[in-house]
Amino acid sequence: MTERILVTGGAGYIGAHACKALARAGYEPVTFDNLSTGWADAVRFGPFERGDLLDPERLAEVMARHRPAAVLHFAALSQVGEAARIPGRYWRNNVTGTLNLVEAALAAGCDRIVFSSTCATYGDHDGILLDESTPQRPTNAYGASKRAIEDMLGNFAEAGLLRHVTFRYFNVVGADPEGDLGEQHDPETHLVPLMFDAALGRRAALTIFGTDYPTPDGTCIRDYVHVCDLVGAHLLGLERLLSGGESRVYNLGTGRGFSVREMIGAAERVTGKTVPVIEGPRRPGDCACLVSGGRRAEAELGWVPGRALETIMADAWQWHQGPGYAG
Repeated sequence: MTERILVTGGAGYIGAHACKALARAGYEPVTFDNLSTGWADAVRFGPFERGDLLDPERLAEVMARHRPAAVLHFAALSQVGEAARIPGRYWRNNVTGTLNLVEAALAAGCDRIVFSSTCATYGDHDGILLDESTPQRPTNAYGASKRAIEDMLGNFAEAGLLRHVTFRYFNVVGADPEGDLGEQHDPETHLVPLMFDAALGRRAALTIFGTDYPTPDGTCIRDYVHVCDLVGAHLLGLERLLSGGESRVYNLGTGRGFSVREMIGAAERVTGKTVPVIEGPRRPGDCACLVSGGRRAEAELGWVPGRALETIMADAWQWHQGPGYAG
């Protein structure tokens, strides 16, 4: 029988790409999503169960019905600016929701979880390359909530109750090259869609939040990884758990950082259009530089992010202009 994998946040940007990859690999992805930030029309590769992680009874019902072999846990609130203003919402949704998920999974006999964490757990380390051993000092409630979940999963693993693969993402961008899926949010807060909207005149300009960071051009530097490369790592992590592998934490980044201004330049080259900009103040909780230096995922999982920035931008631009984009 085809193994079922519960995908929390499977209607969202990364989760939907993961569901497509799971289906292609022979699994049956079961999406669990409350559609607060996801899109119902992105759920097309397996069953859909609408529900909220803060509803333990609904979680228990879904777990009992599908009996998944493992969980891919993407569902979370993730806006840094909002996390600075409303930290309680992030602690409640991300941490309490994950505890509910873990307990429901264990009650249904599922003890394998692939968790979507973030490089925001590291905080600001003055531009050093970040590997999995770098001290974690998150600077906002989003990163702090993800760090707390990592600790929680570690406690359950130490107790012998579950095994997990935790991925600390750097910045995820790009789109499905076949045009089925892409990046869109409501409200839109992510750099690449905002740049393309500005280039197309769908918004007046892109706001650069902070031009006085200690970086070569004064704007934040981030490590950008193609969404399809990223979900490929999730299949490798899932296979590790299904084959009996122990719990492990991995960075998912390319090891190469680009500033906001460099990203704007790349967008202009791909689109042939000018991206109008407005220079604004820094956002609370933003770090100057987040770039991965970890090679553990390559050494242990065989994961290598193969898509360059030009490919990332081209795939995203194709999606942004297509009929699936509703921005």
